[in-house]
Amino acid sequence: MTKRCYYEVLEVVKTSSGEDLKKSYRKLAMKFHPDKNPGDQAAETKFKEISEAYDVLRDEQKRAAYDRYGHAAFEQGGGGAQGGFGFGAGFADIFDEMFGDMMGRRGGGGGRGPARGQDLRYNMEITLEEAFTGKKGKITVPSSIACDGCKGTGGKNGAAPTACPTCRGAGKVRSQQGFFTIERTCPMCQGAGQVIKDACQKCAGSGRTRKEKSLEVTIPPGVEEGTRIRLASEGEAGMSGAPSGDLYIFLAISPHRMFQRDGANLYMRIPIPMTTAALGGKVEVPTIDGSQTSVDIPKGCQHGHRFRLKSKGMSVLRSTARGDMFVEAAVEVPVNLTDKQKKLLKEFEAESDQRTYSPESTSFFDKVKEFISECAK
Repeated sequence: MTKRCYYEVLEVVKTSSGEDLKKSYRKLAMKFHPDKNPGDQAAETKFKEISEAYDVLRDEQKRAAYDRYGHAAFEQGGGGAQGGFGFGAGFADIFDEMFGDMMGRRGGGGGRGPARGQDLRYNMEITLEEAFTGKKGKITVPSSIACDGCKGTGGKNGAAPTACPTCRGAGKVRSQQGFFTIERTCPMCQGAGQVIKDACQKCAGSGRTRKEKSLEVTIPPGVEEGTRIRLASEGEAGMSGAPSGDLYIFLAISPHRMFQRDGANLYMRIPIPMTTAALGGKVEVPTIDGSQTSVDIPKGCQHGHRFRLKSKGMSVLRSTARGDMFVEAAVEVPVNLTDKQKKLLKEFEAESDQRTYSPESTSFFDKVKEFISECAK
C-alpha cells in the first residue's frame, strides 16, 4: 500500500512552521485517539499514521531528509519512521511532549518531584474606615512549616532524597500490554522520582511540622468587599523541601452605621427640618475621613433631593483619586406639636395657595381636577 504524504496526513503544507505542525498534530491526535474511538480500527490506523508523520516532521534532520527523498529516506532500516518509530516508546515520547501538561505530567522524562505545599485561605473583616485609609495588621495562621530538624528535606540530619530505584527518578513506570505501552505512576515514590532512605525522626520524613505563625499584612487604601491579597510562599510548607504554597487573604467589609458604599462612591441620608427645607440653610454632614463638610440647602428643598459632594467618597485602589459622596435629603414633618405650633400651621395653611405648593404637588392636584371634571361629563 502506497504511503500518503506526511504533510497531507497532518493537514499542513510543506512550508508550515514547527508550531503549526504541533497544533495540527494535537488536534488530530485528540480526534483519533483510540480511547475516544474504542473498537474503531480505522481511527486506530489513522492515529498511528498521524503519529508516524509527526515523529518524522518534528525532527529537523528527519524532515530535511523526507523533503529531499520522501519515504525512501527511511526505508531499509534508514532510521526513520518505518525503522525507528514504534507505537510504544516513540509514541509515548511524542504524547508526553504534546499532552504531558494536560495529563498532569512533566516533560523531559523526570519525576515530578515532591509536591508543592497547599495554598491557605484566611478570612479577614475590616471596617469601612480601614478600607478607606488602608491598614497594617498582624494575623496568626495555623500552618505547616519546614522542619528545623532536617531543614525541610525529610532526611535525617538534613540528608537529601535520592533517586527512586524503581523508576530511576522518572516518577513513572512503563509496561507493554500487547499493542500499547501503558504508563503508570511509580508505586515506590508515588511519582516524586525521589525517596528518603533514612527519615528525620522529628517530622517522620515529611520535611514539615505544624506550627502557628504570625504574619504582617498590609491592606492598601480602596480595597473592596471580596478583595484577595496573596502572600507568596506563606502557605503550607511543601513535602521534603518542596516549595511552600501561598496564603490568600479574603477581605470582608463590615456594614457601616451611616454610609452605604457602591464602588468608590458613598451614599447617606440626612434628616432636614421642614423649616430648613422651606427657607433654606446649611447642614453639617460627616465624611469618611472623619471630618465634616457643609451642605447648602436651597429654599424649597424637596424630600429625596440628592446632593453630590465631589471627591468626598472612598479611596480608589492604587490611585490618589477619590470617589464622590451623595447626600439624600430626608425632609422631616414635625410631630408632637404644641397648641401654639398647631395654630401657626393653620394660619400658614390659610395663607397658602397653589404657588406655595411644590411642583409635584401642583401637578398632582391639577391632574385630580382634570380627572373629576372628565368623570362628571
